[in-house]
Amino acid sequence: SPARSALAPREAAARRKGKARRGRGKARSEGLLSKQKRSRRMKANDRERNRMHHLNAALDELRSVLPTFPDDAKLTKIETLRFAHNYIW
Repeated sequence: SPARSALAPREAAARRKGKARRGRGKARSEGLLSKQKRSRRMKANDRERNRMHHLNAALDELRSVLPTFPDDAKLTKIETLRFAHNYIW
């Protein structure tokens, strides 16, 4: 038919084999997909939490070596970075 002849060679071969090349299809169940999404989100949250812990630890270490005027005042993140930049400059 004219519609089949207009298909790209890969798509035509996929149709002959009974496999459509559109998207991912519905090979996986909805329950499995929601579990995978939840798992991916939890892993992403863990990575972000670890990233922030490492960033905060690095900023604490930087604060400890910077000379601050009031010793008890904790600088914010941006203040710490600006102060370190100016101190180095």
